[in-house]
Amino acid sequence: MTARIERVVSSGLVDIEGDEHKVENNTWIVGDDDEVIVIDPARDADKILEKVGEREVLAVICTHGLPDHVGAAIEVAARDEAAIAVHVKDKRLWRQTWEETWPDIDMEDEGLFSVADVELEVLSTPGVTPGGVSLYCEGLGAVFTGKTLLMDGPGKLGGEYPALADQLTSIGERLFTLPHETRVLPAHGEEGRIGDLEPEFDRWLSGSLTGAQEAESEPPLVDGTGASGIKLNLDE
Repeated sequence: MTARIERVVSSGLVDIEGDEHKVENNTWIVGDDDEVIVIDPARDADKILEKVGEREVLAVICTHGLPDHVGAAIEVAARDEAAIAVHVKDKRLWRQTWEETWPDIDMEDEGLFSVADVELEVLSTPGVTPGGVSLYCEGLGAVFTGKTLLMDGPGKLGGEYPALADQLTSIGERLFTLPHETRVLPAHGEEGRIGDLEPEFDRWLSGSLTGAQEAESEPPLVDGTGASGIKLNLDE
């Protein structure tokens, strides 16, 4: 069977320094009619598993250890006893959501996951979190960028850039070196292509991202959760 990509959009509340905000997340499913890998299982396990259907979940991969990227990881993985993968440097963040568990796989740069007839290559893209990763699928011409790169630019935490220099280095060296036609599939918002975003890179480097901040966006937010201490309300 030929591999394909499917999207599940979920929404819920995150607590950012005592204020609740509505956030929308993309969960991506890669596979064929028999088997899949689930990327960034946000919060709605039932909705994700409904899309998966009878197919076997081989692995659950979290591009970041933040709550709105891992909120449904255990439930989605449990159905088929799938392995959960998180970068070793984001395990501390994982434990803020799942205090009594550890992920099964400690991802590292250039690791590979296979599903159907394609491979997902782990690209280390720290910045938003120390262990942030992107997943490049050459066979499907797509890169899953998590919170590292969104269609409106580098992703933030609670409206801020925790390590912007590292994040821009990640984007420039690991993402903008991919073919321009590569689909960018982020954890928040709509998709685009590398060629749509790469022309903005010089502007980002020149300091445009740290200039005067615009007024706060109306919910739902597209930049995900805030920094450490954020907790998901999984009942919403």
